[in-house]
Amino acid sequence: MIRSEILREIAPILRDQLVVCNIGLPSQELHMIDDQPTNFYMLGTMGLSSSIGLGLALAQDKTVISIDGDGSVLTNLGTLPTIANNVADNYILLIIDNGSYGSTGDQPTYAGKKTSLTAVAKACGCDNVIEVQDKDLGPVLQGAIDGKKQTVIVCKCDSGNIKLPVITMDPVVIRDRFMKAVAS
Repeated sequence: MIRSEILREIAPILRDQLVVCNIGLPSQELHMIDDQPTNFYMLGTMGLSSSIGLGLALAQDKTVISIDGDGSVLTNLGTLPTIANNVADNYILLIIDNGSYGSTGDQPTYAGKKTSLTAVAKACGCDNVIEVQDKDLGPVLQGAIDGKKQTVIVCKCDSGNIKLPVITMDPVVIRDRFMKAVAS
Protein backbone atom coordinates (compact mmCIF):
# COMPACT_ATOMS: atom_id res chain seq x y z
CA MET A 1 0.00 0.00 0.00
CA ILE A 2 1.07 3.59 -0.53
CA ARG A 3 0.33 6.46 1.87
CA SER A 4 -2.88 7.62 0.13
CA GLU A 5 -4.31 4.09 0.33
CA ILE A 6 -3.47 3.95 4.03
CA LEU A 7 -5.14 7.31 4.65
CA ARG A 8 -8.23 6.18 2.76
CA GLU A 9 -8.41 3.04 4.89
CA ILE A 10 -8.02 4.80 8.25
CA ALA A 11 -10.15 7.89 7.41
CA PRO A 12 -13.22 6.50 9.25
CA ILE A 13 -11.08 5.97 12.37
CA LEU A 14 -9.64 9.49 12.15
CA ARG A 15 -13.00 11.20 11.64
CA ASP A 16 -13.79 11.70 15.36
CA GLN A 17 -10.25 12.67 16.42
CA LEU A 18 -8.19 15.83 16.27
CA VAL A 19 -5.66 15.23 13.48
CA VAL A 20 -2.52 17.23 12.74
CA CYS A 21 -1.28 16.17 9.30
CA ASN A 22 2.22 16.53 7.86
CA ILE A 23 2.96 19.03 5.10
CA GLY A 24 2.68 18.44 1.39
CA LEU A 25 1.12 15.37 -0.10
CA PRO A 26 -0.09 13.76 3.16
CA SER A 27 -2.22 16.84 3.92
CA GLN A 28 -3.41 17.07 0.32
CA GLU A 29 -4.35 13.39 0.34
CA LEU A 30 -6.23 13.56 3.65
CA HIS A 31 -7.98 16.74 2.49
CA MET A 32 -9.11 15.00 -0.71
CA ILE A 33 -10.10 11.73 1.00
CA ASP A 34 -12.05 13.08 3.98
CA ASP A 35 -11.84 16.80 4.71
CA GLN A 36 -12.98 17.46 8.28
CA PRO A 37 -12.86 20.56 10.51
CA THR A 38 -10.97 18.37 13.00
CA ASN A 39 -8.09 18.03 10.51
CA PHE A 40 -5.28 20.57 10.74
CA TYR A 41 -3.36 20.55 7.47
CA MET A 42 0.27 21.62 7.70
CA LEU A 43 1.07 23.78 4.70
CA GLY A 44 4.68 24.80 5.26
CA THR A 45 6.43 23.45 8.34
CA MET A 46 8.25 20.20 7.64
CA GLY A 47 8.96 18.15 10.72
CA LEU A 48 6.62 19.96 13.09
CA SER A 49 3.41 17.92 12.90
CA SER A 50 4.53 15.77 15.83
CA SER A 51 5.55 18.80 17.91
CA ILE A 52 2.31 20.69 17.26
CA GLY A 53 0.26 17.56 17.94
CA LEU A 54 2.03 16.93 21.25
CA GLY A 55 1.49 20.53 22.34
CA LEU A 56 -2.19 20.29 21.49
CA ALA A 57 -2.54 17.01 23.40
CA LEU A 58 -0.85 18.52 26.46
CA ALA A 59 -3.17 21.56 26.32
CA GLN A 60 -6.52 19.73 26.27
CA ASP A 61 -8.15 16.31 26.81
CA LYS A 62 -9.32 15.19 23.35
CA THR A 63 -7.39 12.51 21.48
CA VAL A 64 -4.82 13.99 19.09
CA ILE A 65 -3.25 12.04 16.25
CA SER A 66 -0.24 13.49 14.44
CA ILE A 67 0.29 11.97 11.01
CA ASP A 68 3.92 12.40 10.10
CA GLY A 69 6.30 10.90 7.58
CA ASP A 70 9.67 9.29 8.12
CA GLY A 71 11.37 12.14 6.28
CA SER A 72 9.72 14.77 8.46
CA VAL A 73 10.52 12.94 11.68
CA LEU A 74 14.14 12.63 10.54
CA THR A 75 14.29 16.42 10.06
CA ASN A 76 13.08 16.97 13.63
CA LEU A 77 14.49 14.06 15.65
CA GLY A 78 14.32 16.21 18.76
CA THR A 79 10.59 15.62 18.81
CA LEU A 80 10.98 11.98 19.89
CA PRO A 81 12.76 12.64 23.21
CA THR A 82 10.35 15.54 23.77
CA ILE A 83 7.41 13.15 23.32
CA ALA A 84 9.05 10.58 25.60
CA ASN A 85 9.60 13.09 28.39
CA ASN A 86 6.23 14.86 28.14
CA VAL A 87 3.72 12.04 28.26
CA ALA A 88 0.21 12.85 27.08
CA ASP A 89 -1.98 9.76 27.13
CA ASN A 90 -4.32 11.39 24.61
CA TYR A 91 -1.53 11.60 22.01
CA ILE A 92 -0.71 9.25 19.13
CA LEU A 93 2.14 9.85 16.71
CA LEU A 94 1.53 7.92 13.50
CA ILE A 95 4.68 7.82 11.38
CA ILE A 96 3.91 6.65 7.86
CA ASP A 97 7.31 5.24 6.94
CA ASN A 98 7.60 4.80 3.20
CA GLY A 99 11.39 5.17 3.22
CA SER A 100 11.21 8.30 1.09
CA TYR A 101 10.64 12.03 1.01
CA GLY A 102 7.29 11.56 -0.71
CA SER A 103 6.36 15.21 -1.21
CA THR A 104 9.60 16.10 -2.99
CA GLY A 105 9.91 13.24 -5.46
CA ASP A 106 10.41 10.03 -3.46
CA GLN A 107 14.11 10.50 -2.74
CA PRO A 108 15.17 7.81 -0.23
CA THR A 109 15.39 8.61 3.47
CA TYR A 110 17.69 6.91 5.94
CA ALA A 111 14.59 5.18 7.36
CA GLY A 112 14.49 3.37 4.03
CA LYS A 113 18.06 2.27 4.59
CA LYS A 114 19.66 1.36 7.96
CA THR A 115 17.83 3.67 10.39
CA SER A 116 14.85 2.22 12.27
CA LEU A 117 12.49 4.90 13.58
CA THR A 118 10.97 2.26 15.85
CA ALA A 119 14.38 1.71 17.47
CA VAL A 120 15.06 5.46 17.59
CA ALA A 121 11.73 6.18 19.33
CA LYS A 122 12.43 3.44 21.89
CA ALA A 123 15.99 4.69 22.42
CA CYS A 124 14.60 8.19 23.05
CA GLY A 125 12.46 6.76 25.86
CA CYS A 126 9.08 6.41 24.21
CA ASP A 127 7.40 3.63 26.19
CA ASN A 128 4.67 2.47 23.82
CA VAL A 129 6.11 2.07 20.32
CA ILE A 130 4.49 -0.24 17.78
CA GLU A 131 5.77 -1.09 14.31
CA VAL A 132 3.09 -2.32 11.95
CA GLN A 133 2.74 -3.18 8.31
CA ASP A 134 0.38 -1.01 6.26
CA LYS A 135 -2.35 -3.64 5.92
CA ASP A 136 -2.55 -4.05 9.71
CA LEU A 137 -2.70 -0.38 10.70
CA GLY A 138 -6.47 0.09 11.18
CA PRO A 139 -6.93 -2.21 14.20
CA VAL A 140 -3.63 -1.05 15.75
CA LEU A 141 -4.63 2.60 15.43
CA GLN A 142 -8.08 1.93 16.88
CA GLY A 143 -6.47 -0.01 19.72
CA ALA A 144 -4.17 2.92 20.49
CA ILE A 145 -7.14 5.31 20.57
CA ASP A 146 -9.13 2.96 22.82
CA GLY A 147 -6.09 2.25 25.03
CA LYS A 148 -5.73 5.91 26.03
CA LYS A 149 -1.98 5.62 26.34
CA GLN A 150 0.56 7.75 24.50
CA THR A 151 1.61 5.70 21.49
CA VAL A 152 4.08 5.99 18.64
CA ILE A 153 3.06 3.88 15.65
CA VAL A 154 5.54 3.33 12.83
CA CYS A 155 3.60 2.09 9.80
CA LYS A 156 5.83 0.58 7.13
CA CYS A 157 4.50 0.96 3.59
CA ASP A 158 5.46 1.36 -0.04
CA SER A 159 6.69 4.60 -1.52
CA GLY A 160 4.51 6.29 -4.10
CA ASN A 161 2.20 9.23 -4.67
CA ILE A 162 -1.03 10.00 -6.41
CA LYS A 163 -1.45 13.18 -8.42
CA LEU A 164 -3.73 15.73 -6.82
CA PRO A 165 -4.07 19.50 -6.52
CA VAL A 166 -2.75 21.61 -3.67
CA ILE A 167 -5.12 22.58 -0.88
CA THR A 168 -6.73 25.86 -1.94
CA MET A 169 -8.37 26.53 1.42
CA ASP A 170 -6.93 29.63 3.04
CA PRO A 171 -4.59 28.80 5.95
CA VAL A 172 -6.57 31.17 8.20
CA VAL A 173 -9.74 29.19 7.43
CA ILE A 174 -7.94 25.92 8.20
CA ARG A 175 -6.73 27.36 11.51
CA ASP A 176 -10.05 28.92 12.52
CA ARG A 177 -12.23 25.90 11.82
CA PHE A 178 -9.72 23.62 13.57
CA MET A 179 -9.68 25.90 16.63
CA LYS A 180 -13.49 25.75 16.74
CA ALA A 181 -13.33 21.94 16.54
CA VAL A 182 -10.82 21.85 19.41
CA ALA A 183 -13.01 24.13 21.52
CA SER A 184 -16.25 22.22 20.89
